[in-house]
Amino acid sequence: MLLPVFTLKLRHKISPRMVAIGRYDGTHPCLAAATQAGKVFIHNPHTRSQHFSASRVFQSPLESDVSLLNINQAVSCLTAGVLNPELGYDALLVGTQTNLLAYDVYNNSDLFYREVADGANAIVLGTLGDISSPLAIIGGNCALQGFDHEGNDLFWTVTGDNVHSLALCDFDGDGKKELLVGSEDFDIRVFKEDEIVAEMTETEIITSLCPMYGSRFGYALSNGTVGVYDKTARYWRIKSKNHAMSIHAFDLNSDGVCELITGWSNGKVDARSDRTGEVIFKDNFSSAIAGVLEGDYRMDGHPQLICCSVDGEIRGYLPGTAEMRGNLMDTSVEQDLIRELSQKKQNLLLELRNYEENAKWEDVLQAESSSPLNEADGSRGIIPANTKLHTALSVNLGHETQAAHAELCISTSNDTIIRAVLIFAEGIFLGESHVVHPSIHNLSSSICIPITPPKDVPVDLHLKTFVGYRSSTQFHVFELTRQLPRFSMYALTSPDPAREPLSYVNFVIAERAQRVVIWLNQNFLLPEDTNIQNAPFQVCFTSLRNGGQLYIKIKLSGEITVNTDDIDLAGDIIQSMASFFAIEDLQVEADFPVYFEELRKVLIKVDEYHSVHQKLSAEMADNSNLIRSLLVRAEDARLMRDMKTMKNRYMELYDLNRDLLNGYKIRCNNHTELLGNLKAVNQAIQRAGRLRVGKPKNQVITACRDAIRSNNINTLFRIMRVGTASS
Repeated sequence: MLLPVFTLKLRHKISPRMVAIGRYDGTHPCLAAATQAGKVFIHNPHTRSQHFSASRVFQSPLESDVSLLNINQAVSCLTAGVLNPELGYDALLVGTQTNLLAYDVYNNSDLFYREVADGANAIVLGTLGDISSPLAIIGGNCALQGFDHEGNDLFWTVTGDNVHSLALCDFDGDGKKELLVGSEDFDIRVFKEDEIVAEMTETEIITSLCPMYGSRFGYALSNGTVGVYDKTARYWRIKSKNHAMSIHAFDLNSDGVCELITGWSNGKVDARSDRTGEVIFKDNFSSAIAGVLEGDYRMDGHPQLICCSVDGEIRGYLPGTAEMRGNLMDTSVEQDLIRELSQKKQNLLLELRNYEENAKWEDVLQAESSSPLNEADGSRGIIPANTKLHTALSVNLGHETQAAHAELCISTSNDTIIRAVLIFAEGIFLGESHVVHPSIHNLSSSICIPITPPKDVPVDLHLKTFVGYRSSTQFHVFELTRQLPRFSMYALTSPDPAREPLSYVNFVIAERAQRVVIWLNQNFLLPEDTNIQNAPFQVCFTSLRNGGQLYIKIKLSGEITVNTDDIDLAGDIIQSMASFFAIEDLQVEADFPVYFEELRKVLIKVDEYHSVHQKLSAEMADNSNLIRSLLVRAEDARLMRDMKTMKNRYMELYDLNRDLLNGYKIRCNNHTELLGNLKAVNQAIQRAGRLRVGKPKNQVITACRDAIRSNNINTLFRIMRVGTASS
């Protein structure tokens, strides 16, 4: 049994996911954590007589070995590590919704303090790609930003949605780190510097990411799922009714391979095998886990796994000895496993008994008669040996009582009936599974199931179909997998020139028309009698979600035009084609007049909100000076026993304070509106980038940012249209 080698109980609450260990003097590991009150505490058990002179840090009145760092804002992310290798010790990095602070704890000084308009929801520290200096990379409002030790902005790009988690990992095995980004749109994106090299779609918001070893990494979702990927292949995942608060890779059983350590919202900590997800160790805290990390906190040369709860309880675990390799759980847990295995054994024995009884029943039937099995025989669950299951995917345009949808039809090859269908699919059904169980009066040999995927991504449908007869008490289960094409929510329709979208993307690829037709067949649900001739040709689709039109036109020259008012759909089509045809670089001409006009309005609002922000900041600075003056004058009046003047000055202070509070509320509302509009701008840059592939994509994103920095809106729209700022 693995027991903690130390336990601490600090009298400070810890905010979830905001814990870090750093050697802030280059020698002694100290734990830093954010509190709910806009402070960061630093626990230093090694040097108890440390004194601070500056106003930002002060000694905790509760504990002699805890110092408090005043942030005066809600802390949104926190980490520690080497930011400047020349210093020889770690820096503490604290992010809020408006600023990033890089702090030198040892010298009690700011390394830099930067305003970040997009906020800081997540932070990671390390080297990225070919950028030589370590970067503090923050993820915020659809944007990623990296700062060096001087606060220089060396890295910037956009991503699809608000960032919730970041990690650095050698994803492609080239010896350089890539950036893993988990966001609100359920996607894990892998950035090789500012280029997206891989995307994995999950079923919920990605709340945590951690590198394990090589190209393997762990992840956690907001719905209680944790698992492990190796590159784009998911190794395993489990789902809990509790939330994963923190994950970390640590070799707890000394087998040379890191396990995935998870801290849960119910106070449980468990370690799972990276290969199978099997639990090899678990422990329980009295409150939710705030963070899981590692460090040599006892300074004895042996790193410990360190788990912190939100109530301030900290436990350190040493890895198991070589003799303890494998499962580290105690005997009571082993007994739970034995009970679980015993239950599985009983279930398997029951299943075996059913098979044996069915086999005996078949022998009796064959002895009595050579006639084929009938429905009466089917009461035992026996179906004809040649029974097959057929599946077909199609588009259903719907009717008055039912919305348009994609449709999965399942049928048997004889008179057997389908009693139930279980479908497992990610991101389509609530809870990832869907059960269709027709009433006894509607049983037949075929069933059609409506499917409405919310996003245009290819989805594997894992089917379990129960087949038997009406009187059956046992059913044969057919298991098979069908892939739902990426653009299954678009129906092939006749072109209508009056409804053809004005927005378009235009590009040239060196591919034969027949290959484009193959791509269409693989990615859309085309009717079986569809016969698309050689180029030139055009196809028209109608969205089953909103009735929007999509035209794809191919010319003899290889020029392709995609007409749609949905810029996200245009980007999805280009990325799908690039993947299918293995296109590395693709320049595109695009125009989305309605979308660009909306974006122009957003940019004007951003300017207005920036102006208001600057005006309010100036007013606050003026009021701060006035407060100092009024306080001095009020105190002077008190010392001179001029009570009337003193009272007047304090009344003025009271009024000024009320004005400041009102101004602060206006500033908060202004900041919230500004963030919303900045998100729209960052998403627009991301969408303009997704219309291109490879180098043109990176060039568009960089050029768009430069245009926004210089406040050149006309140049920005030119870049989005043609991909370059030059005429």
